[in-house]
Order: sequence, then structure tokens, then C-alpha cells
Amino acid sequence: MDIVFIRHGRTEINEKGKYGGFTDTPLSSVGKKEADAAAKLIKGRVFNSVYLSPLKRAYQTGEILGFHGKHDDRLREMNFGIFEGLNYEDILKRYPKEAQEWTRDYINYRIPRGESLMDAYERVSDFLRDISKDSGTILVVTHEGVIKCALCSIFGNPEYFYRFKAAHCRFTQISIEEGYKYIKSLNSTEIY
Repeated sequence: MDIVFIRHGRTEINEKGKYGGFTDTPLSSVGKKEADAAAKLIKGRVFNSVYLSPLKRAYQTGEILGFHGKHDDRLREMNFGIFEGLNYEDILKRYPKEAQEWTRDYINYRIPRGESLMDAYERVSDFLRDISKDSGTILVVTHEGVIKCALCSIFGNPEYFYRFKAAHCRFTQISIEEGYKYIKSLNSTEIY
């Protein structure tokens, strides 16, 4: 089985460098162009299953790619709670105590009114366990944090989260063969 992840196209929040995981923002004009370019790369490609984050930027990307699939809440971006809509400098100014706690334990610290990286990692791992019953090639249209959590699941540990980058409208592929998971490609313009 191959799981092909694609990160949605850019949004205005992405372009401004702000944390906006749970904020339901649409694609920017740049994001729509990125999705159009990705659609050309996979034109005619058939997937056995398609899953999408229910957030607007992900399902808009899916529509531009030409795919309608199952929306799954576990594919939402991490909920940054009180940090939503802020860049890192603003977080440090407005919430210095919380920022310090987050930096001290980036895996387990639950952002007020949001979630921890471990919360996001566990829900993504749960999604991956569920779809491991599927077969063939699966397309997942989602967010950078979800893709990074999926990659961390290969190692069974979210501590590698900041060692990955998921580019907008690029393909990251995980393969599962006889229970063994491995990373097949990162940020590619091709599906292998």
C-alpha cells in the first residue's frame, strides 16, 4: 500500500508566516496556482481511496486536483489555540509564559484552547491505523503538521517533527509492505 500525502496550496495565513492550523481559511491566488500545477502532475492518476481534511484550504485543493473523497477530522491541522493567527514573534510578546512552556516541552505542552503535538500525533496515528486496512494507492489532501506527524509515525516517535518540511502542493509518500512502513518520497513532483 502507498499513501500519497499532498499539502494544500498556500493561504494568506501561510504567506504571512502565522500559525493558523484550525482557522478555516481558503486558498490564496498563489495557492490556487500551486494546486493547478499539482493537478497537471497527477492528471489521469487513479487512487483506490481519497481522504481530505475538512478544512476549506484542503478540500479546495482536492477539488482543483479533481478529487472528492472522504472528509476526516483527524486530518485537520494542529489546533494552535491562543496562538492561532499569530506569528512566533507575536506569540513571544503576547504569551511569554505559554511560549516558554511550549518551547520547553514542544511534544506534550497543550496550548491553551488548543492541543499538544502529542494530541495531533495520536490522532494522525489513529487515522493511519484505520486506513492500513485499505489497499492500493491512497491520496490524502491535508496539512503540513499532519504530514510531519505521519512521517514521525514511521519512527514511532513525534520527536522528529521539526526534522521534516512539507512543501505546498508537493507529494510525500509512505509505503507499507507486510507491516513495514518506510518513507518513499518527500516533497516530490512525482508519485512513485
